[in-house]
Amino acid sequence: MNRSHALILVLFIGLTVAGGSAIGYLTLPGPWYQGLQKPLFNPPGWIFGPVWTSLYILIGIAGARVFIRERGTWLPKLWFVQMTLNFLWSPAFFTLHRPDLALVVLIAMLVAILSFIAIGWNRDRPSALLFLPYAAWVAFAGLLNGSIWWLNPV
Repeated sequence: MNRSHALILVLFIGLTVAGGSAIGYLTLPGPWYQGLQKPLFNPPGWIFGPVWTSLYILIGIAGARVFIRERGTWLPKLWFVQMTLNFLWSPAFFTLHRPDLALVVLIAMLVAILSFIAIGWNRDRPSALLFLPYAAWVAFAGLLNGSIWWLNPV
């Protein structure tokens, strides 16, 4: 790995983790969320920080790889699309108090993630593999988001 690639890797990981942390900090669950009825499988709040930090590191590594190796193809574009949707979910859910809108964002994000995996599978398999835990967590988050929406009709 040359210096340029190392810098790209550090930037992708740093910006992904910092961006996710900033969004999380700015959209902390508050009284509205605490008052919602949640499904039995709702994880404890402390789990989200470590899980998302780990996922953001994997996402950042995959982003750097496709930016370096696949620039000009659909992979980096899909990476940025899914990242934008990822950063939009928390404000839709926690700031706007719109689990319905957040679910739409989440479904679009999952489609982008699965598309990234599908296209990356033959072009950059390590990046596709790095996205598998992310896809699983977002699918679970979709189930959780949908359940909260269902249990709390407006």
